[in-house]
Order: sequence, then structure tokens, then C-alpha cells
Amino acid sequence: MSSLFISLLRIPLLLLLLYGFVCSLDILSSAFQLAGGKVAGDIFQDNAILSNPVAGLMVGILVTVLVQSSSTSTSIIVSLVSSGLLEVKSAVPIIMGSNIGTSVTNTIVALMQAGERNEFKRAFAGATIHDCFNWLSVLVLLPLEVASGLVSYLAKVTVSSFQLHSGQEAPELLKTLTEPLTRLIIQLDKSVITAIALGDESMRNHSLVKVWCKSSTATQNCSSELHCGKDSDLTWITQNISSQINTEKCRHLFVDSGLSDLAVGLILLASSLMVLCTCLLLIVKVLNSLLKGQVAKVIQRVINTDFPFPFGWLSGYLAMLMGAGMTFIIQSSSVFTSAMTPLIGIGVISLNRAYPLTLGSNIGTTTTAILAALASPREKLPAACQIALCHFYFNIFGILLWYPVPFTRLPIRMASALGERTAKYRWFAVLYLLVCFLVLPCLVFGISLAGWQAMVGMGAPFAALTIFVLLVNLMQSHSPTHLPKTLRSWDFLPQWMHSLKPLDKLITKTTALCCSPARLNDPDSTVSHDPSEVILLICFFKAVH
Repeated sequence: MSSLFISLLRIPLLLLLLYGFVCSLDILSSAFQLAGGKVAGDIFQDNAILSNPVAGLMVGILVTVLVQSSSTSTSIIVSLVSSGLLEVKSAVPIIMGSNIGTSVTNTIVALMQAGERNEFKRAFAGATIHDCFNWLSVLVLLPLEVASGLVSYLAKVTVSSFQLHSGQEAPELLKTLTEPLTRLIIQLDKSVITAIALGDESMRNHSLVKVWCKSSTATQNCSSELHCGKDSDLTWITQNISSQINTEKCRHLFVDSGLSDLAVGLILLASSLMVLCTCLLLIVKVLNSLLKGQVAKVIQRVINTDFPFPFGWLSGYLAMLMGAGMTFIIQSSSVFTSAMTPLIGIGVISLNRAYPLTLGSNIGTTTTAILAALASPREKLPAACQIALCHFYFNIFGILLWYPVPFTRLPIRMASALGERTAKYRWFAVLYLLVCFLVLPCLVFGISLAGWQAMVGMGAPFAALTIFVLLVNLMQSHSPTHLPKTLRSWDFLPQWMHSLKPLDKLITKTTALCCSPARLNDPDSTVSHDPSEVILLICFFKAVH
């Protein structure tokens, strides 16, 4: 009886921890916007660069990573398109990049489960399956879009075939629940980022921290020469001069702090990561205590089992529908997929089931974007709907490419390989995060600025080498006898070119030297911690700061 009572008490505790987890994700997004929001606005300013599809793709990734919000980057794109500064066709690669950038949240959440090796392997695979799907879809659909304009054309035809009228925005259930708490911590004026992107230099010195929440318009009747002047016939002119008067200050922690946006952003970043990590660890512990024994087996069987033959193929599509429905209700794909990550880690949801749930979440977030677009002002309505539909068609085509035929479900195999790699070398997770979402986009963006010649000159050899390595790896695992003896393994290359062991030794030695030089010199002392755990923590906090 007492064990049943304790189990029942764990359920409200789990809901409370989940609420803290979701609120910390919201604060984390605000922290990134404060730290990098104006930089994101600056990146959007050069419209000549954005007309290059590769540069546009990288801008979409970098901006979404900087502001930790695909909806913010999408709203900036809508403003640029509706003002005539950017064409819809040029905006499509940015939307694709935004889709990639938004999946960084899952990977950050997966890092919090690095303490237990098997859980980390499953959680990291579940988080990166979204990345793999997005990258593979972009590799196919971006060249297709550049060559034919298929996605932008379909969006334009869809918008022109309907008589669209501006309506009321759909209520956001999740924000209704979290805003009472998050608004007490920080409130942002996101119009500053959009204004900078549109070239309004007067907003550059404005803080993103919202100070005034209410204002009124005062109208002054003016008929004096000093204020109004004269017309060409030297007759007096009477004018109404309107001005905004701030009437009520916002109520949050940083309203009168006097700190810079960067300082507030770093404070919120550190505190939100701490809360996020704490909530996630406690959620995993509570779930492990609740979902054990027969209960866990029943839940796993219900979630992961397919329908009986011949309807087994319908199970994935039902999961996709569930993912879309849940995301539509909470209106945030990042929250849904991030909350799913610990469940994948503890083994409640299998990777094969997480894949259609993630794809469904992608569709759910696009329907939310379409509803938000329909609530846009009349002058922005066509542009907003086209952008939202481009996002929708990108995900639909991606699903058609990488889901219906089991053989084409490459994201599952890629994510499993990444999970295995991170289980062996935990620092690889941080390296992956930095390379895929920061180093690679910055590098490709820099090369794309030099023009198509530089892109082809550097990209073509790299692409050819990558294809060659993939084909050789495939033949090594399936039909090695068809390869020359030299290519049947990569042992003829230096070890650092085909193994992570030399890099692992270097990082382990470096971190041991940094953390405990005295112990390194003392032959009698031993390091009690797993070096890979130490490496992961050090690298992660270096990446944060």
C-alpha cells in the first residue's frame, strides 16, 4: 500500500519536473536571442548574399542556432519577403537551414544523459535522427529547388488558388501554461531583431530586454509656426502630432538591471542549462522508478509493437499522426522531440518508433506555422503563407524520400551509428554538435561568399572523396572480395585518418593535464573519473562560454 502511494506521488512530481524542463527550454531560447539576436539580424541584412542558395542555407542554420527559435527566424524571413527585400525562391534555402538549426535543441538535451553509457547511446541516436533526416532532405531537395523552383512554385500555386483573409491567431496551449513563470524571469522585444534585419540602424542601440509593456498614443493639436510651419501660400497649417507615451513597466527580473543584452543572455544561459540538466536527470530517475518491471514491458509493447500482418506498415503512419497531433497541441516541435529524448534514452521508445514520431512532429510544427501565417496582417499575408507552405512541402517531400520504403530509412541507420560512436567516445557528441551546427555552416558560408567558382572548386573534390569513401565502406562490409586487397581495410592509412583513437588519447591526456597536473606526475595517484565524462563536461562548458 505504501509503495502504491509513493508511486502515485511520483506522477505529480514528474509533471512538475516536466513543467520546469519546458520552462527552461523557453528561457534557453531567450538567452540565445539575447546573446546572438542582433548578430542574427546583421546576418540577414545582406540580401545579395542571401540570393546564393548555399549561403542562404547556412544563414538559416546559423541564425536559428543563434536565436534557438525557428519561429523567430521564420518571422524575420516573412518580413524580408513582404517588404520586397527577398524573393520567396531565395527564402526557401533559408527555411531549409532553419529546419536543420532547430534540431540542435534535441542534441543539447541528449548531452545531459551522458552519465550512463547505454542511455546516452540511445538518447543521442534519438536526438540526431532529426538532424540526419534534415541533412539528407536538404542534400536532395536543395539542388532540386535551385534547378526547378519546385517548392516555391507549389507554395505560390497553393496561395493563389485560395482567397486568403487575415484571421485570428490560434491559441498556444504551451505558452499559456509556461508564460506565467517565464514572463516573471525575462521578456524580450523581438521586433528589434526584425528591424535590424530590415536595415533599421536606429534599432541597433535598443535593448532586446523589454522594459515597457504598455504604452498609449498621445495626439497634440498643432497650429503654431514653431511646430507646424507654413505651406507654399504662407497660410497656417494645423496638424495632429502623435507620440507614444510609455505608461507601464514590465515586471520581470531584468527590467531595471542595467546589464547589457550579452550579460543577461549569459546569466540566463548558465541558469537555464543548470535547471534543464537538473530537471532532465530527475525526470530520468523518476521515469526509471515508475517504468520498471512489468509496467515498463507493457508500455514498451504498446508503444513499439506493430499491428498484426498485413497492417504492420500502418503503425509508423499512426505514430506520425500522433507526433503531428501532439506538436500541434503544444505548438512546439523542439519541446516535443526534446521531451521524447529521455524516453528514448531509458528504452521506453525505440529508435524505429521515434523516427515516425519525429517526422510527424515536423508536420505538426508546419501546420502551426500555417495557422500563424493566416493570422498575419493583410500586407504580409501572401508572403507569410508562402513561407509556411514552403516549410510544409519541404517536410512532406522529405518524408516521401526517407520513410515509405524501409530500405530508404537511412536516418535510422545513420543515427544508430552516431549513437554507437558517442557510446565509445563521449566527447564525440560535443564535437558533432560544434561541427554540424557551428564550424561547418561558418566554413561553407565563408566559401560561398567567394562565389560559385570557389564553391565548385572546393566542394566538388570533397563531394567526390566522400562518395568514394562511402562506396568503399559499403563494399568492405558487404562484398570485400570485389575490392583490391589494399582497399579491403583502411589499415594502409595512418591511424589518425581512419580511427578516433589517436584523437581520444590526445584529448584524454590534455584534459588530464589541465585538470590535475599534480596527479599526472604522481605515479601512485589514479584518476577516479571516466576520462570521457570529464572531457565531455569540459568541452561542453567551453562551448557554452
